[in-house]
Amino acid sequence: MLKLLALIKARNLEFYRDRTALTWTLLFPFIVLAGFAYGYSGKKEALLTVRATGKNAENHAVLKELQALPGMDFKVLEDEAIATVKLSRYETDLTVNVTDDGKHLVYATNPDSERGKLAERLLLQSALLRPELGATLEARTVTGHKIRYADWLLPGLLAMNIMFGSMFGVGYVIVRYRKNGVLKRLRATPLGAFQFLSAQVISRMLLMLFTSLLVIGGAMLLIGFKPSLSFPALLDLTLFLGVSAAAMISVGLVVAARISSEEVADGVLNLMTWPMIFLSGIWFSLDGASPWVLRISKAMPLSYVVKGLRSILLDGTRITELMPEVRILLVITGVLIAVGSALFKWR
Repeated sequence: MLKLLALIKARNLEFYRDRTALTWTLLFPFIVLAGFAYGYSGKKEALLTVRATGKNAENHAVLKELQALPGMDFKVLEDEAIATVKLSRYETDLTVNVTDDGKHLVYATNPDSERGKLAERLLLQSALLRPELGATLEARTVTGHKIRYADWLLPGLLAMNIMFGSMFGVGYVIVRYRKNGVLKRLRATPLGAFQFLSAQVISRMLLMLFTSLLVIGGAMLLIGFKPSLSFPALLDLTLFLGVSAAAMISVGLVVAARISSEEVADGVLNLMTWPMIFLSGIWFSLDGASPWVLRISKAMPLSYVVKGLRSILLDGTRITELMPEVRILLVITGVLIAVGSALFKWR
């Protein structure tokens, strides 16, 4: 235990003394967030958005009439609960669920949304155009608070910062240790590979926890971000951040287990991180994406990090409701640390 604590302390001091890396880790999320928050602040959306669910919703005659209207953003979702959440956040103007027999349409609007009232009128008009279907419509309302793009983006930026800080901050550093002979000198001490790698995981995980909480606090002050956090939810957020950081660090450890060239390590890490940036839902929603894109997204650990952080920060979801994501991240962490320890070489 003393050896482990000594390594954690040494790694923390090394990072703290590297003021360039420390400053960039803290400022990067704010720079990106500020650019998107103020860059999109004057943009007005011209489209009405409709999200449909249910069996064969994309081919329902009434919805096809609605979809054919100019300026309509129409997409089909698999989960009605996801569509309801989007409606409560003002991310969509109207949701429509088609029953299995296709005769009954249950649509929902947000009573405080003027765009939703317009979308409702267009849906009713589309139903009148197809009287031969005999379709019945049932209205419902969903309330909630509006989520700005900057609010929606922040959890994704936190996840991306964790990914870069974890994978490069551990994987690249270990390769540099190997190249400079630091690992060869550590090999002469009574230190095992598992102890060394565990210390790297714990040290970087603590750093990611600190910087992530600091970024959330800064976003609350600078752009008015209002997370759905009570004290229990704050504990849940801390636990999920720790699990997320450990999973991303373990990916970097496997890359660094045997590579001796910093250039090769940099290329491999970039090859792994950039697909995750675009296919994990950081910058834009993957609603309506091709099935093969969704399958690739589900195979990426960052997707579960982004989903969990958005659920906790925007919806106040408890960690007990995110156990599927937590279990996947814990399995990734355990398996990859074990693989990294088995493949690890000091020289």
